[in-house]
Amino acid sequence: MLMPHPAVLRGLLAEYEAAAADESVDATGRPGPRTRDLAYTLCVSTGTRDVRRALETARRHLADAPAPATPPAPVAAGAPAGVAD
Repeated sequence: MLMPHPAVLRGLLAEYEAAAADESVDATGRPGPRTRDLAYTLCVSTGTRDVRRALETARRHLADAPAPATPPAPVAAGAPAGVAD
Protein backbone atom coordinates (compact mmCIF):
# COMPACT_ATOMS: atom_id res chain seq x y z
CA MET A 1 0.00 0.00 0.00
CA LEU A 2 1.20 3.50 -0.73
CA MET A 3 1.78 5.75 2.25
CA PRO A 4 2.24 9.50 2.18
CA HIS A 5 5.66 11.00 2.76
CA PRO A 6 6.42 11.13 6.49
CA ALA A 7 6.51 14.95 6.44
CA VAL A 8 3.01 15.03 4.95
CA LEU A 9 1.76 12.47 7.46
CA ARG A 10 3.32 14.42 10.35
CA GLY A 11 1.56 17.56 9.13
CA LEU A 12 -1.81 15.82 8.83
CA LEU A 13 -1.45 14.31 12.27
CA ALA A 14 -0.50 17.65 13.83
CA GLU A 15 -3.36 19.44 12.07
CA TYR A 16 -5.85 16.78 13.14
CA GLU A 17 -4.73 16.91 16.77
CA ALA A 18 -4.88 20.72 16.81
CA ALA A 19 -8.32 20.80 15.19
CA ALA A 20 -9.65 18.12 17.55
CA ALA A 21 -8.41 20.13 20.54
CA ASP A 22 -9.57 23.55 19.29
CA GLU A 23 -12.79 22.84 17.43
CA SER A 24 -15.92 22.31 19.50
CA VAL A 25 -18.33 19.49 18.78
CA ASP A 26 -21.65 20.29 17.14
CA ALA A 27 -25.12 19.86 18.68
CA THR A 28 -25.15 16.13 17.82
CA GLY A 29 -21.78 15.54 19.51
CA ARG A 30 -19.89 15.15 16.23
CA PRO A 31 -16.53 16.87 15.73
CA GLY A 32 -16.43 20.09 13.78
CA PRO A 33 -16.06 20.20 9.99
CA ARG A 34 -12.28 20.73 9.92
CA THR A 35 -11.71 17.80 12.27
CA ARG A 36 -14.00 15.59 10.15
CA ASP A 37 -12.19 16.61 6.95
CA LEU A 38 -8.80 15.83 8.47
CA ALA A 39 -10.08 12.52 9.85
CA TYR A 40 -11.24 11.56 6.35
CA THR A 41 -7.89 12.57 4.85
CA LEU A 42 -6.01 10.55 7.47
CA CYS A 43 -8.20 7.52 6.76
CA VAL A 44 -7.61 7.78 3.01
CA SER A 45 -3.89 8.36 3.54
CA THR A 46 -3.50 5.32 5.77
CA GLY A 47 -5.94 2.97 4.03
CA THR A 48 -8.25 2.73 7.01
CA ARG A 49 -11.93 3.47 7.60
CA ASP A 50 -11.87 4.57 11.22
CA VAL A 51 -10.03 7.62 12.52
CA ARG A 52 -8.74 5.73 15.57
CA ARG A 53 -7.11 3.12 13.33
CA ALA A 54 -5.85 5.88 11.02
CA LEU A 55 -4.16 7.61 13.96
CA GLU A 56 -2.60 4.33 15.13
CA THR A 57 -1.39 3.53 11.62
CA ALA A 58 0.01 7.03 11.09
CA ARG A 59 1.85 7.00 14.41
CA ARG A 60 3.25 3.52 13.77
CA HIS A 61 4.41 4.55 10.29
CA LEU A 62 6.04 7.70 11.67
CA ALA A 63 7.77 5.73 14.42
CA ASP A 64 9.40 3.59 11.73
CA ALA A 65 10.24 6.55 9.47
CA PRO A 66 13.61 8.30 9.57
CA ALA A 67 13.82 11.47 11.63
CA PRO A 68 12.98 14.65 9.73
CA ALA A 69 15.94 16.22 7.97
CA THR A 70 17.40 19.39 9.35
CA PRO A 71 16.37 22.32 7.16
CA PRO A 72 19.20 23.92 5.20
CA ALA A 73 20.82 27.07 6.56
CA PRO A 74 19.36 30.29 5.17
CA VAL A 75 21.21 31.97 2.32
CA ALA A 76 22.81 35.30 3.24
CA ALA A 77 21.07 38.35 1.81
CA GLY A 78 22.50 39.33 -1.52
CA ALA A 79 24.29 36.02 -2.07
CA PRO A 80 23.26 34.17 -5.20
CA ALA A 81 21.61 30.87 -4.30
CA GLY A 82 23.21 27.70 -5.63
CA VAL A 83 26.44 29.33 -6.80
CA ALA A 84 29.66 27.94 -5.36
CA ASP A 85 32.65 30.16 -4.65
